Amino acid sequence: MPVTQPVSEMIAAARLLINQVSVHEAAELQRLDAAILIDLRDVRELQKMGIVPRAFHAPRGMLEFWADPDSPYHKPVFRTDKKLVLFCASGLRSALAARTLQDMGMDNVLDMEGGFTEWKMQDLPVDYLT
Repeated sequence: MPVTQPVSEMIAAARLLINQVSVHEAAELQRLDAAILIDLRDVRELQKMGIVPRAFHAPRGMLEFWADPDSPYHKPVFRTDKKLVLFCASGLRSALAARTLQDMGMDNVLDMEGGFTEWKMQDLPVDYLT
């Protein structure tokens, strides 16, 4: 079956409807305890590239299940009034994920522009798994 809507169009459409913050804004929100950073990357990416200190790891494939309070997989971290700043490696998956959580009714979701790659390029703190 042919793809009728390329993922690039889906990402562009999502970005029109979500709120984004820079990596520096995300770091400041985390420092002020006004946000929880949510890392959507695969565990292999965490092992290879490092992690944002104090970020919560929620693999993209489980996000909706972990966010939904009626799901048997629900994680309490998603039951917060703080901002949830989503990020992936470069900001593509997180844009789609932010839109999905908005579709689920969550209004405290932000997307971190540039993702972990931009975070690292801006020399923000990175920890490495051992």
